[in-house]
Amino acid sequence: RARALLQQLPPQDCDERYCPDLAEEERRQLRAFSARRRREALGQGLACPVPGPCHGCPCKKCGRRLNKGDPGISASRLGDQFWHPSCFSCHFCHQPLVDLIYFQQDGRIYCGRHHAELFRPRCASCDQLIFMEECIEAEGRRWHLEHFCCLECDVPLRGQRYVMKSGRPCCRGCFESLFAEPCQACGDPIGADSEEATHQGLHWHARAACFCCSLCRKPLHGQPLTSRRGRLFCSETCSLGRDASSTASDSSDSAFASAPSPDS
Repeated sequence: RARALLQQLPPQDCDERYCPDLAEEERRQLRAFSARRRREALGQGLACPVPGPCHGCPCKKCGRRLNKGDPGISASRLGDQFWHPSCFSCHFCHQPLVDLIYFQQDGRIYCGRHHAELFRPRCASCDQLIFMEECIEAEGRRWHLEHFCCLECDVPLRGQRYVMKSGRPCCRGCFESLFAEPCQACGDPIGADSEEATHQGLHWHARAACFCCSLCRKPLHGQPLTSRRGRLFCSETCSLGRDASSTASDSSDSAFASAPSPDS
């Protein structure tokens, strides 16, 4: 319950004490934002049997009928509406609202986290709302200017080239030294700017010198191929010429060639 409350009602969304690095103007905006939400949107659902005058009314979420005496949840900010207890959940994340605490907007109920995000972006690094005039947007997420930095070395990445790794930005140097896949042919890491070819979980530079038939050296980019024990061949003939002790290849398929690095 405590974990769910922290997720649904982030303390940094309403109390500046949890945001020690905010400038004074940002603190002022946070105080005003929090006060307005409490005044206009915050409420707590009431669990009670459905009263007689509401017999047969539909659940606000699922539309199924609620009969007199059925357990129901009412929300004072939304009038004479009732929900099944399991239906009293955030419109965005669909999680049941812990302790029935809700925020309303346009007739819908939200957890505190997603209600706040209707109005302010949230930093993907510190999980605080962004009140600055400028922020960085990348990969569909937002960051404070000072928080958009490499996940490994913390170098600022504003205006720099980067690669996304596990949803976080990584500088090219760290990516190539720590995360880049080695090429099966030449052994060098496949850098962020290199086109990559993959097959059965293995990786090659997509250039003709690396991604080619192990016997005749024919380039395989976009071509049918056969693989045997991690080696690639352009045909069954080349495959058998390479390993005559076997009469059947392990697999036959077309390779997938990606744009530079799958996480970039």
